[in-house]
Amino acid sequence: MASQVGEKYRNGAEIYNGDALCKKKSIELLEEIGLPNGLFPLEDIEEFGFNRGEGFIWLLQKKKKDHNFKKIKRAVSYAQEVTAFVEKGKMKKMTGVKTKELMLWLSVVEMYIEDPSSGKITFKTGTGLSDSFPSSAFQLE
Repeated sequence: MASQVGEKYRNGAEIYNGDALCKKKSIELLEEIGLPNGLFPLEDIEEFGFNRGEGFIWLLQKKKKDHNFKKIKRAVSYAQEVTAFVEKGKMKKMTGVKTKELMLWLSVVEMYIEDPSSGKITFKTGTGLSDSFPSSAFQLE
């Protein structure tokens, strides 16, 4: 699959290849920006990129991945390409992540921790709906 990530973001970015290294680097990034380290339970990651200057990340995997976060009983689907703009405690303008709400798959466009002491992370969909969950539900075991 060819990435939709443009040269603007590739230039000057830290780019990693191979599943093990990409998983390690994506977990390090999540911890660095203060988000739970299990938010990207992806498999067969081919590329992870982070352009610090633009605050832009991307993950490319071989095929889409469906995951069930058992602690909150939520199904989440990750496309072959996931992108987001990141800052401390937040990811915004996300692409490639959907959550199942009742019978509909809704795009997740933002996730953030407003108050770290609350222990909650909020997810916002493209329809404007948002829901908060315990951050611990997204931590790696």
